Amino acid sequence: MREEEETSSSSSRDQEKQLGLKSTYIDDSSLAHLPQEHRDYLLQRHGTLALDPMPSMDPADPYNWPGWKKTANLILVAVHAMMTTFTAAAIIPAFEIIAEDLDVSLVKASYLTSMQIAVLGFGPLLWKPISNRYGRRPVWLVSVALSGICNVGCAVSPNYAAMAACRCLVAFFICPAIAIGSGVVVETFFKKDRGRFMGVWTLMVTLGPPAGPFFMGFVAEHIGYRWIYWVLAITNLVQLLLYIPFGPETRYMRVSHTPTTTKPNPKPSPFKAQYLSILTRIDPTPLTALEFLHPLSLAAYPSILIPTLSYTFVFGFASVYLTVEIPQIFIPKFALSPQGLGLQFLGIVVGSVVGEQLAGPLSDWWMNRNRNRDGSEQSSARPRPRPRPEHRLYLSYLGFLLAIVGLVVFGVRTEQAAKGHWNVTPIVGIAVAAAGNQIVTTVLVTYAVDCHGEHSSSIGVFVNVVRSTWGFIGPFWFPDMITKLGVGASGGLMAGIVFVVGWLPVLVLQWRGGRWRARRVEKEG
Repeated sequence: MREEEETSSSSSRDQEKQLGLKSTYIDDSSLAHLPQEHRDYLLQRHGTLALDPMPSMDPADPYNWPGWKKTANLILVAVHAMMTTFTAAAIIPAFEIIAEDLDVSLVKASYLTSMQIAVLGFGPLLWKPISNRYGRRPVWLVSVALSGICNVGCAVSPNYAAMAACRCLVAFFICPAIAIGSGVVVETFFKKDRGRFMGVWTLMVTLGPPAGPFFMGFVAEHIGYRWIYWVLAITNLVQLLLYIPFGPETRYMRVSHTPTTTKPNPKPSPFKAQYLSILTRIDPTPLTALEFLHPLSLAAYPSILIPTLSYTFVFGFASVYLTVEIPQIFIPKFALSPQGLGLQFLGIVVGSVVGEQLAGPLSDWWMNRNRNRDGSEQSSARPRPRPRPEHRLYLSYLGFLLAIVGLVVFGVRTEQAAKGHWNVTPIVGIAVAAAGNQIVTTVLVTYAVDCHGEHSSSIGVFVNVVRSTWGFIGPFWFPDMITKLGVGASGGLMAGIVFVVGWLPVLVLQWRGGRWRARRVEKEG
């Protein structure tokens, strides 16, 4: 038997050479159970057998999709995730106009954003089990369609109560991608590329809060704040039209690789499975009430809880605080118009994009560099093992440092600025903090998924619940902090909190994380 396995492995390596492919063969026990037909299929499809996870022989398997198809689907899901926070923050430049139009206070107008943040946090708890049973595609289609209808409701709302109700409904329907997106990345891309593509999703989530006010400030000033809702509704319609051809189903029930289960089931066809099986159950497992709360149980895993809390504090200060408090700080300080106020968020946009270049691609390189091979002459050698997930955490240190520096620079330079005389230095601080936030986001979320890939979609939901809860609470005490301490001292306080409850726990996690996981496996196994 051993001779047959070695002969089969040698045959696969010979095929790689004949096809002129880069040999990255892994002499792994999982390959020993693959029939030659399956190996031939993977070599033809991917050019290598060094695949983790190992795909099936089915073209409907997302791991077997061509690169353009994976990327197009990810972009749609990532933009969908961005629209959740984009929609919540879009009306920030128009708070004063809304307050006047609906005859409410400025603080009450701001609740139109705060209440959406709260709904965004807990809505995915319902959507995640549904998407597991019926698939991601029907959830995406229903999400953008009903969000568009409710945004129309916001646009025509005659009073504050009606607008608040429609805003909550929009948040509930638009929210799935902000949490389930992490699962889509895991379902579509191999581990070696996970940091880069997880970064695309996390970047769009981060860009939502600043991009909304940045773009909608122009809309509010030039054609009226109600057109913000019409633009959002039109955007939802465009998303719906793009999802139909470019958003195939990524939820795929993969079977074990044994000689009797490697051939794909001819029914349904790959096209039907990816595009037409909208109301067909993908997972026949019975749906229980407890499953809707399952993501909250992930708090029992230190490798998920600690990075979630550390990231949440950074996000709360370097994203939510800066986004929500900029109007309340800059309008009285510099007397900015809605358009001018929207332009202040450009710093967060630029910083987030720059930060992602230092997070996703760099973290993948950091994790994969020990597995690089010299050439085909060593193709039969076993590559070096992939580093422990904790190895990725080193890159988060730069993110924490930039977030701390950025918050201090923003606070101090805003405090020092003369009233009525705007200058760019606070925006520089915003950009630095945003870059740090994005690095922390991508690295810590990817780390949690690396440690517990079996809970990938639940991790996104859990992270979103914790992040959104903190994001909802923050705006209620941020103004009091600024009033009592001033903007400068507030920046120093937040920087200290990020260091103590953000950075230090990650240091402990890097030291003990692997042992905690091993101990838990022993206990459960």
